[in-house]
Amino acid sequence: MPAPKELDPSTSLAALYGAKLRKLRVRAGWTQKELGDRIPIAHSRIAQFELGKETPTRDVSGQLDKLLGADGDLSDLWDHLKRFPFSDSTRKHMEYEQRAVAIHKYLAHCVPGLLQTEAYAREIMRVAQPWCTADEIEEKVAARLARKTVLVKADAPLLWVVLDEAVIRRPIGGFSVMREQLAYVLEASQAPNVEVQVLPFAAGAHPALGGSLTLLSFDNAPDLAYLEGDAWSEMVRDRKAVARHSHRYDLVHAAALPPAASISSLEKAMEEFSTCTPYEPT
Repeated sequence: MPAPKELDPSTSLAALYGAKLRKLRVRAGWTQKELGDRIPIAHSRIAQFELGKETPTRDVSGQLDKLLGADGDLSDLWDHLKRFPFSDSTRKHMEYEQRAVAIHKYLAHCVPGLLQTEAYAREIMRVAQPWCTADEIEEKVAARLARKTVLVKADAPLLWVVLDEAVIRRPIGGFSVMREQLAYVLEASQAPNVEVQVLPFAAGAHPALGGSLTLLSFDNAPDLAYLEGDAWSEMVRDRKAVARHSHRYDLVHAAALPPAASISSLEKAMEEFSTCTPYEPT
């Protein structure tokens, strides 16, 4: 049997919770399956908790605390986790986003949070995190919408977004939600500090196929890169690595439609959603 993956509890609150849970479980002499059976939940969920990849519900955390004799330690950690629901890298990204003078983004799967409508954001959260309660989803939606104020402050940053064509074609939340979302992107693109481009399917393979990419520039600090996938995120600070990600973005930017043609592509997609005509690849 392979050795369990080493955990660094200093990387995030979720990792600290997971490390504490594993320590208590091992001390009790139980396998993940044996602990899961006592809740009862699947042992794979216990594994995800221990790896810091998933957070249990309040009830499950309370049961774990009681079963493992944690004397409230797990419940206290859970309370901290709920107050800070984002990963450390995501929190850092949001902090830096508020200080940036320029934000360049390539989005592979969805509209960036800074340009999302409430209905679109809610659907993204609901589908991506089915374990969250309705109240938790609403908290996350509110936090996402609050970030948008950065675009209208006195010293608002430049936001330059390249959207993969899949982003404007996939009917997230249904045709009505997508129509509203695309109309919002079109309206936002009229601001002097917002540029939007579409990377068409016809562009073929490109250097950012692995996921979404954000580059953050500052007045008096080095550029940063933020990488994001389905269940992971990473803040990149190493200057050589950031330069390479910047090169990747430049190549994607160059392959995208010019701004005027991109606007036409967005308008066409919105019209198709308005007439309920499904998109069919040519």
